[in-house]
Amino acid sequence: MKRNINRRHFFSKWAIGLTSLITLPTIGIIKAMKDMNEPNPNENKKNPIKNIKPLGFQWDTQDPFLFCVHHEDKFPKGNDVMGPATPIDDRPLGDDFIIKDGWRMYHGRTVPGFPEHPHRGFETITVVREGIVDHADSLGAAGRYGHGDVQWMTAGKGVQHSEMFPLIHKDKENHMELFQIWLNLPKKNKMVDAHFKMLWSDTIPKYMITDQNGKQIKVEVMAGHLDQYKAPTPPPNSWAADPNNEVAIWNIKLAPGAQWTIPKASSGINRTLYYYEGQEINISDTPISKYQAVEVQADFDIMIHNGNTQGRLLILQGRPINEPVIQYGPFVMNTKEEINQAFEDYHKTQFGGWPWKKGDQVHDRNAGRFALHADGTKEVKS
Repeated sequence: MKRNINRRHFFSKWAIGLTSLITLPTIGIIKAMKDMNEPNPNENKKNPIKNIKPLGFQWDTQDPFLFCVHHEDKFPKGNDVMGPATPIDDRPLGDDFIIKDGWRMYHGRTVPGFPEHPHRGFETITVVREGIVDHADSLGAAGRYGHGDVQWMTAGKGVQHSEMFPLIHKDKENHMELFQIWLNLPKKNKMVDAHFKMLWSDTIPKYMITDQNGKQIKVEVMAGHLDQYKAPTPPPNSWAADPNNEVAIWNIKLAPGAQWTIPKASSGINRTLYYYEGQEINISDTPISKYQAVEVQADFDIMIHNGNTQGRLLILQGRPINEPVIQYGPFVMNTKEEINQAFEDYHKTQFGGWPWKKGDQVHDRNAGRFALHADGTKEVKS
């Protein structure tokens, strides 16, 4: 179905840099990644902590990552169309990003979420801690995932997709928590075919250990490996597909008072610890308050001593790609010319068009978790 879309208005909204699941850094960002990762000759090699900074809604990341967003929405009960059962006419629908009553509609007008939008040149990794996400894309693929599942999508040469948050429960609130992480693609892979892969929660290794005081540590290994625990294979053209790049995405849960040492990686690897739940934690003898990012030297063992409440950290780690990054809206390329070409290609082809009846496509309330791939292969989870 051909849909009339005001594309000028669409891109103007993306250009604002809204704090959202698809939050965008400032338009036209040009990052000299190589310069950003030059070693500091004055760095104190005895202290593995390189930098500490407060976290906003959009989290700063290091190459090869582009950014990370942490969402927590206490959505209310759902109505017959899986939107909020409470009134929404007092919200700026289509651009609702300010927390009101504990939740947001984002770009959704009926159901919360992000209707159809394009990407090129990088990967989105969506880690759903709680709640449900409905996926649909321009390749005809679709899915519903949540409660610990991870969707890893390589946008490559171009794809449109929607990410909606259906409020499937009519008898109780629909709480949601997720991370969306953008992982860059090297120049050689920016124009590969689009592809997505599901990392279902029951396939993600859970490293569990008890410290000398009987306190428990649990680590979900979504990318990379930890001891003998190896994450599911990422998409084939991902920077993470080469083990030499040491890409790791770990979610760590620490019992009150727990102590654990993060094993070191190789020299030249970027590693950032995001402390997003708890009261206070001690990292390498440095006290860290909640909602702080800590950049560390990856070739050090990092001792963590949790405080008196449960603590959680997300770790993003990887070898830098060290290529120029030019980002404009939903496209991340290496040159201005490539950005211009991305816009031209999108306006000509819409990256395959939109085969769904609605831009905010949601699936049947009772569908359960599933993934329908572009080749017709379907995965169904209980």
